[in-house]
Amino acid sequence: MKALTWQDELQDSITSIKELKPLLQLNDKEVVRLEDIVKKHPFLITRYYMGLINPNDPLDPIRNIAIPSLEEISTSGVFDTSGELKSTKTPGLQHKYRQTALLLLTNRCGMYCRFCFRKRLVGVETKEILRNFDVAVDYIAEHHEINNVLISGGDPLILEAKLLGELLGKLSSIDHLKFIRIGTRIPVVLPNRIIKDPSLLSMFNRYSTPEKRVYVVTQFDHPREITPASTCAVHKLIRSGVIVSNQTTLLKGVNDDPVILADLQNNLTRIGAIPYYIFQCRPVKRVKSKFQLSLRKALDIVEEAKEMMNGHSKRFKFCMSHNAGKIEIIGTLGDDILFKFHQARDPEMLGRVFSVPVATSDGWLDDIDLTQKDMDELAS
Repeated sequence: MKALTWQDELQDSITSIKELKPLLQLNDKEVVRLEDIVKKHPFLITRYYMGLINPNDPLDPIRNIAIPSLEEISTSGVFDTSGELKSTKTPGLQHKYRQTALLLLTNRCGMYCRFCFRKRLVGVETKEILRNFDVAVDYIAEHHEINNVLISGGDPLILEAKLLGELLGKLSSIDHLKFIRIGTRIPVVLPNRIIKDPSLLSMFNRYSTPEKRVYVVTQFDHPREITPASTCAVHKLIRSGVIVSNQTTLLKGVNDDPVILADLQNNLTRIGAIPYYIFQCRPVKRVKSKFQLSLRKALDIVEEAKEMMNGHSKRFKFCMSHNAGKIEIIGTLGDDILFKFHQARDPEMLGRVFSVPVATSDGWLDDIDLTQKDMDELAS
């Protein structure tokens, strides 16, 4: 019998509520309502990732990540929380921070996470993805202040190695680029795409050199996602010459427990996925009400988790990706929370520390009753 390829596995993914019904014992009413949701925001889960879910636990954290829920009916929030459209220079190319260009290479993923901050475009028709490599490469080549590129989407590793190699080859020829990043959930949701594709690994080996490294930024959000298969995928990426780091989103019902969060970060360090960011969940429509924690609760969880981490495990920054920039959430000072601009749309704001009073229910800077002075400082 012929062994399954990663493409076969992806093709065999579960994509409808009808297929899901017997696996999770959904009732007819749930099926009807969930089918309505996935018409707006598609559903896709690999058989591998489905196998990580406890079908008898309706509160299973892996289920919360991957399976549509009735809470997605809520339209509280906005679809573009960090001003991506404002940063777009040409379809699929964003330039928000002076040194970084962002390329949206595809609107497809190996799985459609229910907390996705690009819910507006992933899995649906969109004009926001890159259509022409050369247009983007020319822009980057002309802007010498750009020293790194982040390739995102969707998930770039859903694409064939040959296509990715073509783009990496073009980018690698730009002298002022110092490194290239690729954001992906593939090691987590479809590890065989890496394990079973030597052409992908050889492509990384070719373009990740001592002079110009390729970084793969994974997103593990729960310790149960660290399996023998995902560990093997991370190991093979490292052996191919790339540097692997990880960003985690703090999610209600998934990792909002200091013990779980510490376990996740400690084990990521063990397998070689360097902790990079923990992100406050964005107030995205059909995401916010289910997944976002208040800032005060989130900060308490992160700080308590740090007490159980070693130095390498807590090298991450706890941040929010706000319209004004990537803002680090430092700690509390009485009724205030201290923030710092880790990245900024306005370069003059970079590194600035500020504090604002935060109510127990506030989950984002935009929820806070800021003074006019505060608002002027945060405005781009």
